[in-house]
Amino acid sequence: MAKNAISNSVIRRLPRYYRFLGDLEANGYVRISSRELSEKMGLTASQIRQDFNCFGEFGQQGYGYNVSELRRQIGMILGLDKQTPMILIGAGNLGTAIATHLDFHNRGFELIGAFDVNPDIVGKHLGDITVLDISELESFCHEKKPTAAILCIPKQAAENEADRLVKCGIQAFWNFTHYDLKIAHSDVVVENVHLGDSLTTLSYGLNSMEKNK
Repeated sequence: MAKNAISNSVIRRLPRYYRFLGDLEANGYVRISSRELSEKMGLTASQIRQDFNCFGEFGQQGYGYNVSELRRQIGMILGLDKQTPMILIGAGNLGTAIATHLDFHNRGFELIGAFDVNPDIVGKHLGDITVLDISELESFCHEKKPTAAILCIPKQAAENEADRLVKCGIQAFWNFTHYDLKIAHSDVVVENVHLGDSLTTLSYGLNSMEKNK
């Protein structure tokens, strides 16, 4: 199956497979069948086999899957064997939390820079990174050549900054701004994060559970 024909739902299950297989590997599992994996993940064995078949043959009939090898292969599909240089735009509370608490290295990225417009934030340290003034963006990107960016800025600022970042060579965005980057940049990779939507979904689940009692 061509890569661009793989459904988004399959792609979004890959990180979960990777995480579960890591837990299994840590607990001493050497191999596992699709049925056993389905029981642990709450999926059907058929669904798991179909998902993996999108990328090739990973298991053996009667043997199942080698846990460490399957995890390694999924990691390569996800690009976790690479270290894509990434920058943070907006080092306020949310940006600081992301920069200091997320394990970028094991998720295929290296956070190499952070920028802000607030003089009270510029100069502060996020781990080994010093927040730079946004005016230094072009020169930094020219020298360091990041290809991914985290956007933690107000929605009204996102459009101009996105244009600027694309001109600086940014090809992928982890977007917390609620601005639809695809409107002007259909060729970039965007992962939109709406924390409020997630909380609202939790509210729906709780409300539905209470109605069914």
